[in-house]
Amino acid sequence: MTSISARGESPTVALERFNKSLKGQALEASIYSLTSLLKRRQIYDSEPCAVATANLLLQVVAKSKATDVDQLLSQISTVGSRLVAAQPKEPVVANIVRRVLGLIRDEAEEDRNGNMSQSSGQATPTGTEPLTTGASTVAGDSFSTLRQALTRASTQTPPGPYSVPKTKSLLHLLSAAGPTDGSVFGLNLSGSSTPTSHGRAKIQTVRSEVIDGIEEIKDEIDQVDDQISANAEAQIRPGEYVMVHEPSATVRRFLLKAASKRRFTLIVVVHPSRQRTAGTVYADLGKSLAKYGVSTINVVSSGVTAYMPRVNKVVLGSRAVFADGSVLMDAGTAVIARAAKKQGSAVVILSGVYKFSPEIPFDEAALVDWGNPSLAVDYSDGDIVNHVTVENPVTELITEDLVDIYVSNLGVHSRDHLSNIIDEHYKQEDLEFYTAGDTY
Repeated sequence: MTSISARGESPTVALERFNKSLKGQALEASIYSLTSLLKRRQIYDSEPCAVATANLLLQVVAKSKATDVDQLLSQISTVGSRLVAAQPKEPVVANIVRRVLGLIRDEAEEDRNGNMSQSSGQATPTGTEPLTTGASTVAGDSFSTLRQALTRASTQTPPGPYSVPKTKSLLHLLSAAGPTDGSVFGLNLSGSSTPTSHGRAKIQTVRSEVIDGIEEIKDEIDQVDDQISANAEAQIRPGEYVMVHEPSATVRRFLLKAASKRRFTLIVVVHPSRQRTAGTVYADLGKSLAKYGVSTINVVSSGVTAYMPRVNKVVLGSRAVFADGSVLMDAGTAVIARAAKKQGSAVVILSGVYKFSPEIPFDEAALVDWGNPSLAVDYSDGDIVNHVTVENPVTELITEDLVDIYVSNLGVHSRDHLSNIIDEHYKQEDLEFYTAGDTY
């Protein structure tokens, strides 16, 4: 269920305000604005946080004054570190930063491979042939000196993945191995203006491609619900009893898609504090399902075990799916998942790939978010409230052994398949980007 922030607005409204502010605002002001919104929990939940992060990083890439790929990577890492520090309990923020870092690395690699292809047709000197310049031949001691310089330059290991490739033209080899003044045998090979121009053109090309890649990530997030719901017909069978917990927009879309092809009974579990408003919140869902002949039953969480013997399948949304298969979810889902496991009912997790995190949650307490305790205990109860500490969790973690199937925008996955998807979407060197220390 989407709650309301302390400011009195939904995260969607706060996201719209932030997106509008990006147009005429300085970059540093935009970074400060989003970190503040995340800290104050005005922008929260997976999708708004992911979209806000992608929009901000697009601005960073577009407005960055980086002159090479390494500088751009450093700036994105630093801004991403600030966002993660502002709200470490929203794993999708770090996921989007990693995706953008991966885009930059991929585009730089493609650019490097393109340069290698262009230079492959150029002649590369060998140590057994004399070097001729015009009508003159370099021989004897001069040739030995040049040959040693060429050998050193061609066998040196590049300092990083974006360095000049080993296959170089003679001009670059002489420049790399020659004296610091850029002259070799009286020829001025410094070429100081050419590398600078090439580097500027290269970073502009990478920047343009990365901006397009970020737009594709945003489109992916926007289309996730439709792509996940395409699997609904295969997951829900006619006559089944399906249980959900305060269904998110993704789960509602999934159920409506299934109802268009299947007839089943839906059991909606709600927290006791939201029992009064559940009828209003899910009224549209109930009416839409009723058009397809699907009946809906609203149940408070304390009655889960009574209904579970009839339940065939439990369908749950997620905030994040971790590398080990554990899932960060809204509070109240763990008891449903445990009851389903005990009863032998299948638990299906719906999650976009952008929520798949390469991390493993060793510290569960660090991920749990806490909300307004007055939703659990009414402060009008009097003296007892003044003598107890009330904690109202908003999220909780369920372990991987409680989950049977993961349904994403890429299809249906088992727990063992998650690592393959994560490896395809994140670079190993970006997994812990937020440990970098420089301030942007």
